[in-house]
Amino acid sequence: MGRKSVVVSFRIPAELKARMDRLKHVNWSEEVRAFLEERVRQYEVREVLERVRGELEGVPTLPRGTVRRWIRADRDSH
Repeated sequence: MGRKSVVVSFRIPAELKARMDRLKHVNWSEEVRAFLEERVRQYEVREVLERVRGELEGVPTLPRGTVRRWIRADRDSH
C-alpha cells in the first residue's frame, strides 16, 4: 500500500508555467516532490545542528591536548 498523499498548491509566474509546459517530457510533480524532500531534509539537519550548538554552549572547553593525554594515560595504565 502506498503512502498517503495530499495536494499542495502554490502560485508561480505564468511565464514560468508556459516554459514548463513546453518541456512535456519532465514529470514536474516528481521534480517538485524530490526538491521539497531534499529541502525539508536540509532544514531538519539545520535544526538539529542548531539544537546541538545550543546544548554545547554551556560545556567548558579543554586546553589543547587534554584528550590526547587522557587517552595516553589510559593506554599506559593497562
